[in-house]
Amino acid sequence: MPSRRTNSLGELSVLYASVLARAVAAEGQDPAPLMERFGLSPQSLATPDARISIPRFMRLGEAAIRLTGNPALGLTMGQLSRPVDAGMAGLAAQCAPTAGEGLNTLIKFGVLTSHNSRGTPWMSGKGLTANFYSIRPYNVFNYFVVDSVLAAWTEFLRIVSGQQQVLESVSIEYPSRGLDEEFEAWFGCPVEFGAKGNAIQLSASARDAAALQSQPGMFDLLARQCERQLLKTRSHWTMGDRVKDRLTPLLQGNTPDLATVADQLGLAPWTLQRQLRAEGTGFRELLDETRQELASEYIRETRTSISEIAWLLGFANPAAFHKAWKRWFKTSPAEHRKRYVREQKEKGIL
Repeated sequence: MPSRRTNSLGELSVLYASVLARAVAAEGQDPAPLMERFGLSPQSLATPDARISIPRFMRLGEAAIRLTGNPALGLTMGQLSRPVDAGMAGLAAQCAPTAGEGLNTLIKFGVLTSHNSRGTPWMSGKGLTANFYSIRPYNVFNYFVVDSVLAAWTEFLRIVSGQQQVLESVSIEYPSRGLDEEFEAWFGCPVEFGAKGNAIQLSASARDAAALQSQPGMFDLLARQCERQLLKTRSHWTMGDRVKDRLTPLLQGNTPDLATVADQLGLAPWTLQRQLRAEGTGFRELLDETRQELASEYIRETRTSISEIAWLLGFANPAAFHKAWKRWFKTSPAEHRKRYVREQKEKGIL
């Protein structure tokens, strides 16, 4: 049975890379050489089923920001986002009866085009708050991810409602980078940096606004197609895959136990144990495998510090992470990263 895990840290549709390419062009730069450098040919960018790993996308975004000189490039990405850039979910969302239901649809089925091991977005507060999960620690490689997601949701609301002022406030988890006025002008509302989470707070009028392209029949048809695709995707997951999917967000600063994961899966601990045993594995083995897979991706594909990686994987301290890495790879994390970076530079990727 095929596993759902192709990249431990996650992956997303090249549709999002196409949005980034449009943003680079809008800033007066030719995106083609940059895309080619990251292995994204015009053919691959035109293939909706093609995927790019989350780490590679973050490096691509950082390179695009350096190329354009615009640290707020994520806002440009949001402004240039269209419902169709979210694939089938976007097409269904723009047919919804109201702007609020459209955004809820966009978020609900976003996993069809984007999977991140760190979590999934969600709606709360009677459909007035759209939340984006934490991707701490923040750095030059991932600021734009938060910016582009919140901006794309805002632009979606503007497109489907026909209103420009659609938000009451914006919360951004990372600290201010000195772009407060630019962000408040773009979102058209107060923006709090250093907040407890990442979210946009919709105005009630925007949530309840009739969608300009509402089509009840098409909305029902497309939403059902999204549901079937979601069920089809997850039907290939083993119980081990489901456990690994739950483990990663729980690892941050903690070592989750079987009972916690079982509760999230809606199972009794002994039932989860029995099902894992039937697949020839166990909870401790899956925990170790998950940490090993993520550790390799963090070291190779990000510039996250060793101490931050130790925290993200739930180790008590960096020394405990070093010990585990030695057991897995017979070398040190720093040595492994240094060798990998050198190889990537020789290939002209970094």
